[in-house]
Amino acid sequence: MIQTAAIIGSILFLVVICFYILAATGAPLGDYMMGGKYKILPKKLRIMVSAAVFIQVLAIIVLLQGGGVIASVLPAGILKVLCYIFSIYFSLNVLMNLFSESKKEKMLMTPLSLITAVCFWIVTLNL
Repeated sequence: MIQTAAIIGSILFLVVICFYILAATGAPLGDYMMGGKYKILPKKLRIMVSAAVFIQVLAIIVLLQGGGVIASVLPAGILKVLCYIFSIYFSLNVLMNLFSESKKEKMLMTPLSLITAVCFWIVTLNL
């Protein structure tokens, strides 16, 4: 179950990463993120989205290590702390998406972020 949660969460993160990369390169997907204010993200928000991609890649690595899918290079205590940090962060992300002014963001990103948060909590609570 833990490995399955880690794999499902990682696959969903990859979907979101692709989506964010497209938005960061100017694709008209801005109404699905960052409150939906812009159809095409302005340069400053593209930089923020690019930073989010880095965080999500790191989250994938931590999730797969915590789930035992890939070998962990981190000490168990540090891995557990990182898993808790990401679990809390992505749980808060669910709330931010849920209360977004953008209907598109609510409809797409809320379920994605909820599933990834649950996957993270499954892994975290079983470490």
